Amino acid sequence: MSVRIRLKKMGAKKRPCYRVVVMDSRAPRDGKAIEELGYYHPVEAEERQLVLNVDKVNEWLQKGATMSETARALLNKKARTAKV
Repeated sequence: MSVRIRLKKMGAKKRPCYRVVVMDSRAPRDGKAIEELGYYHPVEAEERQLVLNVDKVNEWLQKGATMSETARALLNKKARTAKV
């Protein structure tokens, strides 16, 4: 089974929010997740947009999970804001 860290779309029309989840790569976008790692609300204020458990992300990466491009960009964004 190939496992990916990717986004799961939630929210209402014109008010999207996403959960960062670990899922089977063959599962549909909004299917059942193995584990939730955080969330991303693009329409919120900058400091409240992204909440991510970096320790769990690293744990899953060590287990062999791959990341989607968007999830990787969010992780890099989280790392940049944590250093500031």
